[in-house]
Amino acid sequence: MQTQVAVIGGGPAGLLLSQILHLNGIDNIVLERRSREYVLSRIRAGVLESGTVSMLERAKVADRMHKESDTHSGFVIAFRGETVRIGLEELTNGKVVTIYGQTEITRDLYEAREAMGGIVIDEADNVQLHGLDTDKPTVTFDKNDESQTVQCDFVAGCDGFHGVSRTMIPADIVKTFELVYPFGWLGVLSKTPPVSHEVIYVAHERGFALCSMRSETLSRYYLQCPVDDDLVDWPDDRFWTEFKSRLPTDVAERLITGPSIEKSIAPLRSFVCEPMAWKRLFLAGDAGHIVPPTGAKGLNLASSDVHYLSRAFINFYKDGDTDGLDNYSAIALQRVWKAERFSWWMTKFLNDFPDSSEFDNRMRQADFDYLKSSPVAQKSLAENYVGVPY
Repeated sequence: MQTQVAVIGGGPAGLLLSQILHLNGIDNIVLERRSREYVLSRIRAGVLESGTVSMLERAKVADRMHKESDTHSGFVIAFRGETVRIGLEELTNGKVVTIYGQTEITRDLYEAREAMGGIVIDEADNVQLHGLDTDKPTVTFDKNDESQTVQCDFVAGCDGFHGVSRTMIPADIVKTFELVYPFGWLGVLSKTPPVSHEVIYVAHERGFALCSMRSETLSRYYLQCPVDDDLVDWPDDRFWTEFKSRLPTDVAERLITGPSIEKSIAPLRSFVCEPMAWKRLFLAGDAGHIVPPTGAKGLNLASSDVHYLSRAFINFYKDGDTDGLDNYSAIALQRVWKAERFSWWMTKFLNDFPDSSEFDNRMRQADFDYLKSSPVAQKSLAENYVGVPY
């Protein structure tokens, strides 16, 4: 097979890039090692910045999102018995965030690629990248017990943290930065009405909690817990009891509980790979960086990567302009590090660290007191939450 851009990874980053390239006349093939059913079963965040919404509109996959999503003009932080609402809309000149699940975005993108005749090869095993330092790289993979080859001009590595793409950057060139957090988040999805129309972040003596949602009838709740906990030790009754104990009293009183339909424990890490490009390989999304979910930046960072990378490919194929490709890594990383800083700060501020000293705890309290009393601090938080401009 021959194509212009081989996209490795059929998650939202890879599919969004594929869709935008297709709309601009750039041939591409997507290779995904998992089945479509598996990809669509992954439960991920659904807080979208306005830039991500614009990208989905640009990709012509925003119709269902506009019909079924909700918009939030603010969120609440509850810190050891006190609360403050961060009014996003009034603090950022009208910007809001959109609530629409990543799974639904992926589903919309799959359907769009099928409708346009896009090539998405699922269950592509043993993907290998070759000749990235040549004008015609190749990608080999196994499908139905047969070895197949794709020849291309460029490779877009959108295959996540554990994918093969990042490993192809030579060890003497690549530099990685990583912080692994000493706890995890236990997440529960339930068919219950959300306890609040807006997201509530809770910093409690027993640990962090988060009240979020996917729709008016689907709630997503999180508890900070030891990362090595076993889900067997967290039956629904225990989860709801512990979750309620961390919420402000008025919130706990109106919480509606129900059977979980999905439950998982996610480790938290901050990770950045530099550079995010080498020769004919370009990384996007989790292949190049990971953020803890506290600031809801993972999917939004993938979207901004796709913005920069798709624009670079379009300029190359339209005008022969290589500036966008040459500078992609540097430009993308500027925004990555801003989001990494924000997510790191939110995580340090709201979660309880096992080795925290009394000084650390007082600093967190001082952070909250300043945030509650300072419109400038609230504006800064709001600006980062809705997303810095592309």
